[in-house]
Amino acid sequence: MGGQDLLDQVTVVVVTYHSAHCLPALDALLAHCPHVVISDNGSTDGTPAQARARWPHARVLEHGRNLGFGAANNRALADTHTPLAFLLNPDCEVTPDGLRELVRAANDMPDAALVAPQLQSAPGQADVNYRWPKIVWRSRGAGADGPACVGFVVGAAMLFRLARFEGVGFFDERFFLYYEDDDLCLRLFHAQRPIVVWPAVAAVHRARGSVKGKRPWKSEYLRGYHHAQSKLIYAAKHRSVAAAQGLRWSVLLGTTLALPLRVVAFSPKLVARMAGRWMGLIRWRLRD
Repeated sequence: MGGQDLLDQVTVVVVTYHSAHCLPALDALLAHCPHVVISDNGSTDGTPAQARARWPHARVLEHGRNLGFGAANNRALADTHTPLAFLLNPDCEVTPDGLRELVRAANDMPDAALVAPQLQSAPGQADVNYRWPKIVWRSRGAGADGPACVGFVVGAAMLFRLARFEGVGFFDERFFLYYEDDDLCLRLFHAQRPIVVWPAVAAVHRARGSVKGKRPWKSEYLRGYHHAQSKLIYAAKHRSVAAAQGLRWSVLLGTTLALPLRVVAFSPKLVARMAGRWMGLIRWRLRD
């Protein structure tokens, strides 16, 4: 089967939010992919219009507001008609040949629900973007040097075989940002739907590079806020309400003690992030 035929089998899904600065780097992949969905969370920097201009073949979903990472992916997956979907952060770069290799690997392992590349912080600098679920057992040892079945992969780049998500579902939309990939992978793990990391394919992930707004401190505040909220939602869902409540007070105490030190050290980004974390912990309420 030819390389182009392999790309015919997959829809590339990119969730954007003030991500116009990322589009030129994505062109190296998306220009070669016949099926592309841009799921935009209310960008005000021209992202949707620029995406349409660059990739006339792409479907651009404009939600008009920020639905959250998982919810925006879910909307795109509902509009996907290929057997495979490749979820890619806008700050993550994969070559067309790399995606072809992932599709080839997925076709050789039809039972696998998810195949993920090796993330790199920069070309040649591998990150360990996979592990076992933390609440099951602790990961040990060196990173994989060949294909490996794992319990979790970072959500920056993931190839889904959509049929293998039946009965499991996609992202839990209670997670606005952070931990939605932990939750999804844990559900796949419990359902015995294999998750495979494929280190032969690299994806350069410029972490926290997908959003470039006019108010970076606000972005850091929101990162801290949603990370705290999602951490507690995950604990309540997969451990217990009591565990989530205990975690809340423990992290709140540590954040309260550390926040003045960040102010004294004058680290605006960290102050904003910690202030967001503190508020996320304060405002957390258990939801069904």
